[in-house]
Amino acid sequence: MFKINDNYLKLPGSYLFSMIAKKVNAYSQANPGKKIIRLGIGDVTLPIAPAIIESLHGAVDEMGRAETFRGYAPDLGYEFLRNAIAENDYKARGCGIEADEIFISDGAKCDSGNIQEIFSADNRIAVCDPVYPVYVDTNVMAGRAGAYDAQKETWSDIIYMPCLAENDFAPELPKETPDIIYLCFPNNPTGAAVTKDRLQEWVDYANRTGAAIIYDAAYEAYISQENVPHTIYECEGARTCAIELRSFSKNAGFTGVRLGFTVIPKELKCGDVSLHSLWARRHGTKYNGAPYIVQRAGEAVYSKEGQAQVREQVAYYMKNAKYIMEGLREAGYTVSGGVNAPYIWLKAPDGMTSWEFFDFLLEKANVVGTPGSGFGPSGETYFRLTAFGSYENTVEAVERMKRL
Repeated sequence: MFKINDNYLKLPGSYLFSMIAKKVNAYSQANPGKKIIRLGIGDVTLPIAPAIIESLHGAVDEMGRAETFRGYAPDLGYEFLRNAIAENDYKARGCGIEADEIFISDGAKCDSGNIQEIFSADNRIAVCDPVYPVYVDTNVMAGRAGAYDAQKETWSDIIYMPCLAENDFAPELPKETPDIIYLCFPNNPTGAAVTKDRLQEWVDYANRTGAAIIYDAAYEAYISQENVPHTIYECEGARTCAIELRSFSKNAGFTGVRLGFTVIPKELKCGDVSLHSLWARRHGTKYNGAPYIVQRAGEAVYSKEGQAQVREQVAYYMKNAKYIMEGLREAGYTVSGGVNAPYIWLKAPDGMTSWEFFDFLLEKANVVGTPGSGFGPSGETYFRLTAFGSYENTVEAVERMKRL
């Protein structure tokens, strides 16, 4: 008789965004005449930039000719893309990341969930609270989270690092010593960012305690302040303690195309064992690589034209973020984020819980956001809005909220 991985049975309810989709679909079916504005899921809305589309088309044409056809991709990804990443994202910032330390994938979500496979099941993880749910859920699936407390909405073997207004939504160093630390800056969901000096404290702490940092930098393209690092490798010593996850989804609009990468420096070791070699083994065994045409599109992101066009799109979304921030402040909401990230984190009004405000906003304004409690217990009474809608819909959504 076969057996299941019963860790899956420990997961409470559905994935957060699946729950939201069900609620919105039910409301939409019951109210077909209502125009619902979705500012919940962090999905982009602008079309992919012309320079990238041109490269994509060219790669498709190559696949139709015998002399330029490509089959399986190299395990780490094509060298042309890894070189472009190393030069533009790292060496241009003074970080000595080499092309063979970069692993191309189909997105940061998959990598953030899969990376835990190279660590022992008895490692203890620490997460920001609130947190991107994938970090927690995939460790639950792996049997690393312990028992679930439904009342507190926490796991017994996970160390939670509260991100509150009092600490500017950036965690303090944990009192208990973790083995693996998940950090995401600029942060999803709060939109908070940390300075280089603050991030250096985490790197020093990890090296001192023997912990590994899994650093999600999916939103680095939205950084506007000079003292906020774009990569953890700007910090001294990060090569011996940190893995970095990156995505093309939010900077280049690849949510429907799928492309990302993970950086694992060769100096990052557990004893004499290189984590780079473990991830290479996992990558080669379980993954056949992002499509050639998508990797060519990714390369075009780093072209002169691609970089200019992508910056324009980022600026468009940040214009939305500014409008949401200013508009909601005028309406009396307490808001943060939106400066170095496309997310606005707001306090639910009138003592409402996160889900109460979700229902209220959907029914009274026909606007969809994300309940903060879905990201962890410290997210309760908070709410996340994204700047990824169209400017017109963003303006209309804010005006509707002002009228509540």
